[in-house]
Amino acid sequence: MSRPRIIMRQIREVLRLSLSERRSIREISQACSLPKSTVSDYVKRAKQAGLCWPLPDDLDDDGLESLLFGANTPPVHAKPMPDLGYLHRELKRPHMTLMLLWVEYREAHPDGYGYTQFCEYYRRFADTLSPTMRQRHVAGAKTFVDFAGDTLPIYGPDDEVEFYAQIFVAVLGASNLTYVEALANQNLYHVIGAHTRAFSSFGGVTDAIVCDGMRTAVTKADRYEPVPNATYLEMATHYQMTVLPARPYHPRDKPKVEVAVLVVERWILARLRNRHFHSLAEANAEIVKLTWDLNHRVTKSLGTSRQELFETIERDHLRPLPATPYEFATWRRAKVSIDYHIIVSADRHYYSVPYRLVGTHVEVRLSEKSVQIFAKGVRVALHPRSSVRYGFTTDPSHMPASHRAHLEWSPSRIINWAKTTGPMTGALVEGVLERRPHPEQGYRSCLGIMSLAKTYSPERLEAACSRALSLGSYSYRSVASILKNGLDSAPPPGETPPSEPGPIHENLRGSDYYQ
Repeated sequence: MSRPRIIMRQIREVLRLSLSERRSIREISQACSLPKSTVSDYVKRAKQAGLCWPLPDDLDDDGLESLLFGANTPPVHAKPMPDLGYLHRELKRPHMTLMLLWVEYREAHPDGYGYTQFCEYYRRFADTLSPTMRQRHVAGAKTFVDFAGDTLPIYGPDDEVEFYAQIFVAVLGASNLTYVEALANQNLYHVIGAHTRAFSSFGGVTDAIVCDGMRTAVTKADRYEPVPNATYLEMATHYQMTVLPARPYHPRDKPKVEVAVLVVERWILARLRNRHFHSLAEANAEIVKLTWDLNHRVTKSLGTSRQELFETIERDHLRPLPATPYEFATWRRAKVSIDYHIIVSADRHYYSVPYRLVGTHVEVRLSEKSVQIFAKGVRVALHPRSSVRYGFTTDPSHMPASHRAHLEWSPSRIINWAKTTGPMTGALVEGVLERRPHPEQGYRSCLGIMSLAKTYSPERLEAACSRALSLGSYSYRSVASILKNGLDSAPPPGETPPSEPGPIHENLRGSDYYQ
């Protein structure tokens, strides 16, 4: 049975972090919200399959699943669980270690867990007994992001509040260097833009980014397996960062940014409480000045400023920025219609995909300039983005052979064919093509008229076209209706049919009788 799309996306992220980023099992487990045993299993299977990063472009989700798991996966047998309460009590003894307890456990259970998993189970148990822990942040390891609870009013020309700006805060874990920006709202476009500007302000990126459960960053907030937004995850991948969503209602997962938000509200927003800003640009210009003051202010606890700490311990540990900043893009899921096109609802424009995908669901990546379409993780179509409403962008290679044949028709070829039937047919076809904004829009009507020659004689088709011309009706439907109802033999509209002479007999006097 195929694994769900979200599972395959997680597996690809596990492989990227392991094969490309060389992250540890523990780091990958935290980043992907997966058990360490599961991560270890995926990495082991990838090595056995001989996979390397990047994965082949044509390797879709089904192919990857087959390489990793094959047709028959051997069952996993449960192992005897150590007595965690006993371990906890024994560790209070002097000189007792987990290694010694594990050796005793394996002597009693030769088929038991390895040392790493044994320790992991105990640590999980111990964390439930002592959940509070002071976190230590390594330089260049994490960036924390969140929005302040307070907002900043932006006034209109009439000095009435036009909207309340949202305050975005990003802080580096080791140095506490802070970035602040006022945004119009918390939609995905503005949030992604704020992230890229924060990274540029820092002059580099950390290994991971810890985000709150904001809707733009996390599609589905969950205590154990939060689902990152596809665009947010793509941005992080562009900067080679790992997304670590904080658990809902667990502020200790992100104490750095919680404190930073409080500092921003006290040292920046409070100082702006009596200011009236009439634009975001005006507000952000002042926020930049106050943020500079905040980062250069010497703190009592450390005896140095955030900026000095950044220069001393963290700048050299940041990863360099990529050559180009992330290009904002959104992701959509679409179903391929019977004409092998999907519609981008934002533009009301249709884009083609290979015809073999008719009836399936695909993922669509929309950027400012391009539309990319993916099926099972593999890109199957790339089009320039169009703003023509209800227009079609079609790649001929996506068409079946029978449809590609239609592309070989040109206006001159269609008109020449029509004239072989008769001048009236030729005139009607020319009129159809002339009355469309683009000749190709009239091809379908002309091809329909051509198809009528398979059912009706050339004489009848010519007569029907003549009648359609006299009616000023330049369409396939009109010609088909005339032929179906036998109107091709009727006199042209407006003409009175000649009356037939009456019978001649002796009772008819004639006009001479009355003279």
